[in-house]
Parts: sequence; structure tokens; C-alpha cells
Amino acid sequence: MPPSVRAGAMTHAIFRVARLHRMLAGQLLRRVGLHPGQELVMMQLWDLGPQRQTDLVRLLGSDAATMTRTVKRLENAGFVRRRPSETDKRATIVEPTAASLALRKDVEQVWAELEGSVADGLEADEQDTMIRVLDRIEDRLSRAVERHDPLS
Repeated sequence: MPPSVRAGAMTHAIFRVARLHRMLAGQLLRRVGLHPGQELVMMQLWDLGPQRQTDLVRLLGSDAATMTRTVKRLENAGFVRRRPSETDKRATIVEPTAASLALRKDVEQVWAELEGSVADGLEADEQDTMIRVLDRIEDRLSRAVERHDPLS
């Protein structure tokens, strides 16, 4: 490890793991015609039903511009439909199409394969420990983001 990285060894490890995880997710999702992140939008829609686009932004911790591009690509692929809200003319409702329902099983298989790659060789108690540690790291990083947000 380069000396400049030693001061942030855990940060460097998280960066490396996140990069490889996203790379593998991209390879697996490509088989079903999706890019990383698109499956998360679809999962929310499948599980929760039609959503306001702004709610998808909040649920997934995204930003409006990224979500607009993601939804547009999913719409072009025939997996979602956008329509104006009946109760709020400023809002857009995003809903899964019938075509996306066939995709659901494939996405679930991709996630199972991804999870298997992550958890391979780890005992159940080690997996539980990893989830608890990652939850704590996420919580601390969320607080740091809020403290450093100039709009807060």
C-alpha cells in the first residue's frame, strides 16, 4: 500500500471493494439489459408500486438529474411508464410496465448471484457482523455528509 494511502487504509479498502462490487454488478446486470442503479429503481417500483419521481430520488438517495436520466432510459427500454400525477400537476408518476415484470425474476437472480459472490466463504455470524459494521459506517458517513452539506 502506498504511504499516502496508509493514513486512510479503511477508506482505501472501502473504495476498492465498492469499485469491484459495482464492476461485478455491471457485468451481471448487462446480461438482463440494465446498468447498475436501474435495478434499484425497478425494485422500488415492483415492491411499492407506482411512485412519484421525487419519492424515488429520496428513497434511493439519488439526485433529481440522475433519476430523470435513469427513468428516461428505463422508459426507452419499455420497463417503466411516466404519467402526470392526478393530484399534483407538478409531479410525475413512474410505474413499472408489464414488460418489466418478466425482468423481475432475472434481476432477483442477478442479486442472488451478487450476494453469493460477496458472502462466499463467510459464516452466517460473519455476514451478520459485516452487515452491522457496514450499517454503522453508513450511519457515520451520512452524518458527515449532513455536517458538510452547505445547504444544511
